[in-house]
Amino acid sequence: MKFKIVSDSSSNVREFADIPFESVPLKIITEEKEYVDDANLDVPAMVEDLRTVKGKTGTSCPNVSEYLDAFEGAENVFAVTITSNLSGSCAAAIQAAAEYEETHEGAHAYVVDSLSTGGEMRLIMEHIRAQVLAGLNFEQIRDSVREYQKHTHLLFSLQSLANLARNGRVSPAVAKLAGVLGIRILGAASDEGTLQPLHKCRGEKKMLDTMVEEMLSRGFKGGKVRISHCLNPESAQELKERLLAKFPTADIFIEPCGALCSFYAERGGMIVGYEDSLA
Repeated sequence: MKFKIVSDSSSNVREFADIPFESVPLKIITEEKEYVDDANLDVPAMVEDLRTVKGKTGTSCPNVSEYLDAFEGAENVFAVTITSNLSGSCAAAIQAAAEYEETHEGAHAYVVDSLSTGGEMRLIMEHIRAQVLAGLNFEQIRDSVREYQKHTHLLFSLQSLANLARNGRVSPAVAKLAGVLGIRILGAASDEGTLQPLHKCRGEKKMLDTMVEEMLSRGFKGGKVRISHCLNPESAQELKERLLAKFPTADIFIEPCGALCSFYAERGGMIVGYEDSLA
């Protein structure tokens, strides 16, 4: 039984070992240009462009046909998407999964609404891969993923809220105040898959202190951590070192954000997916 993992590009995963994989790109759109979130995009250049862009900016999710193309060739598909509360990517994948099963006799396609993005999506994908390699069948993996999701979490840190303000996620006044005062917003993905601000931290050190405290209070005991950063490798590495000082055997991986996550996290932002102790 041939398995395949598909994700939209908000997972920040471009290559995935040991199992067939495909990333379906989201797009970032301005009044003058469209950026396709794939391996060919110069993300740092995009981030710099967006600092001075005028007018509206937005994003566009993959369509049904793009998902169908990505599913092709597999008997069993697991598609992991950005939270359905922030994008239509999940809805498009669900429609594609239904069509794929109808047109491919005996095929199965299951869409995982991550209720998150970034590193938490990667954790889910890694869990699926491990179950496939362990020899579980489609139904067993589906049920295992549903249980695993109860024990993965996401925190984010933002230095700028400009793009969130442009898209109506926060008020322009709040975004401007954060920029002037040098405040980092620390938040979490809620159980419903929305962005939930938790703390206003003055400075990077305070943000890192608070992020570690939040992870511990939410059940982190040294499992997997997947850190995505937008042009901020220094803070990502500092967070890793702080966690390893407490949990030397923790499995921690750092990667740069792709275009979609960079668009919302902006320069200096971090997105951290992690497991709690019951994972």
